[in-house]
Amino acid sequence: MARTRTELLPLNGSTLANDPRLLEKVYAIGARHGMDYTDDTAVTALLTERRRTLERIQRGPLVWPGALTLAAAVVWPLLAPRVPGLADNPVLSYAPAGPLLLIAVACIALVHVRWKRELTQGALTGYREVLGLARAHGYGPTHVPAWLEGRSTLGGSGKGAAPVPTYPRVAPQPTDAALRTGGSPTTPSVPPKPEAVTAYERIAAEGGWHDEAGCLLVAAGAGGAIWAATSDAPLGYAALVLVPVAVAVWLAGSRQGDEKQRLRAEAEAYVEAVAAAQAAGVQVPELSPALRELLDQ
Repeated sequence: MARTRTELLPLNGSTLANDPRLLEKVYAIGARHGMDYTDDTAVTALLTERRRTLERIQRGPLVWPGALTLAAAVVWPLLAPRVPGLADNPVLSYAPAGPLLLIAVACIALVHVRWKRELTQGALTGYREVLGLARAHGYGPTHVPAWLEGRSTLGGSGKGAAPVPTYPRVAPQPTDAALRTGGSPTTPSVPPKPEAVTAYERIAAEGGWHDEAGCLLVAAGAGGAIWAATSDAPLGYAALVLVPVAVAVWLAGSRQGDEKQRLRAEAEAYVEAVAAAQAAGVQVPELSPALRELLDQ
């Protein structure tokens, strides 16, 4: 998602202030970590800076040497025996793979340790506690960024290296319902979800197989034709019918991709509108997995 968009926080300060019991706990966590978690500007700055730092660590100077050394450790025992000067020397053919592997593991482990230490530093740990307490009080976040819990941004599944903690459920206050659904006439409301966004949520995870399927069909058709040409089996030419089928599959994939791109633009505009409503002090609903994935991209 473009970085020029309004930042959508998991929770805004006005939501945290809805429940005095929750607000007291949030202030206590903030005092412990030297952070005001009800200040949306400060929280946005924290999340933006920490995410950039984590991304820099994952692309840091030790990543590529570690990956290349690991590849060399795997490839060396396969290629060295084929080199005339090394083929007759078992030590030179296989022994270097061990030190290379140790160096690769050390580089990757150091990157992971630095990343984990940054992920679990005080202010971020406190913010995850705030999100866990908010859930316990019935104020579910709109989304929890995959990076914030140490989950992969490719799908964002799994528990993650630093998940939001879980706390016992707290009974709602008598006034909670009014606080959550009410609002002054001058307060903007959350925009209704357009049908195009609902359609995007339905098809966001679809597709991605048309190119592979088309290539397999073309390969099968070409293989049948080659078999027919090199043997006494003209029936193999019938496999050429798979080529136009492959073209049809590619065209279907192209149409689906164009439609998904159009709907994606609508979904991004809706997320931007939700973020603007949140910035104005409105408690916004939890986003669907498809819309949360847009925020992680």
